[in-house]
Amino acid sequence: MAPTRTEPDLSYLLDHTSHVLRTRMTAALGEIGLTPRMHCVLVHALEAERTQAQLAEIGDMDKTTMVVTVDALEKAGLAERRPSSTDRRARIIAVTEAGAEIAARSQKIVDGVHEAALGSLPDEERTVLLRALNRLVTGHLETPVEGPGTARRARQRS
Repeated sequence: MAPTRTEPDLSYLLDHTSHVLRTRMTAALGEIGLTPRMHCVLVHALEAERTQAQLAEIGDMDKTTMVVTVDALEKAGLAERRPSSTDRRARIIAVTEAGAEIAARSQKIVDGVHEAALGSLPDEERTVLLRALNRLVTGHLETPVEGPGTARRARQRS
């Protein structure tokens, strides 16, 4: 006999919501030829001069995935690897003019996907949900527990 659940399955609720949101984001960005990772790199590279390693950390990408993502951005003419203006040993990811234009378009798409999800809730529920989630990610669930079999780290805010 299965044990009786004493609390709502928060893991399922958050995982399912996150999965569906990611699929919608991927489909919407795919319409302009971007992936969510490409969008993340473009937006964060536009914010500040950042190395490939810094952008990989922000986007929670391993080294190989980051290289593939930047290669795709370069091939599309949206970004390029350049020497850093502050550290000649480092190379940064610089967004081209075309990349900046598509980043503006992709940000509108991302905002639209988020707005559609939040817009499906009554205003008072939206406010409570956002407040509660922000409280969790800055409080009790801010830091993952490290150890054997630890789940992959969630990506940073983008």
